[in-house]
Amino acid sequence: MLYTVAIEAGDDKTSYGVAVPDLPGCYSAGDTLEEALENAKEAICLHLTDLAEQGELPPLPTPLSNLIKDEEFKGWSWAHVEIDETAFLGKSSKVNVTLPDLLTLKIDKFVKDHPSYGNRSRFLQLAALKEIEGVHA
Repeated sequence: MLYTVAIEAGDDKTSYGVAVPDLPGCYSAGDTLEEALENAKEAICLHLTDLAEQGELPPLPTPLSNLIKDEEFKGWSWAHVEIDETAFLGKSSKVNVTLPDLLTLKIDKFVKDHPSYGNRSRFLQLAALKEIEGVHA
């Protein structure tokens, strides 16, 4: 999952600041941009671990087109940090799901055409997360 981060520019005297708008209270910094992004990844993982311990799912990322309108981050730069959210969903267990054949074919073709999903199971996990988030929004 790609989380968007807002980056407050640093210089020779000031560290780069990083905020994660989708995870309120999740901030990081670094002396270089690269270090700031690595530290942001670590901060996101710690934040998601805390959410998981509270029984909360990782929130889905907000589209960048929505985030850039936020006045709080006016003048900041933006980047994406990739996080494997499966580590924050708990252990996996196999379930038997019945799907119509045509839907299964469509899902498999979609996954093949969009390799970032990896496989059918991951696609279905993300689809379920999106549906749950949509209901709670």
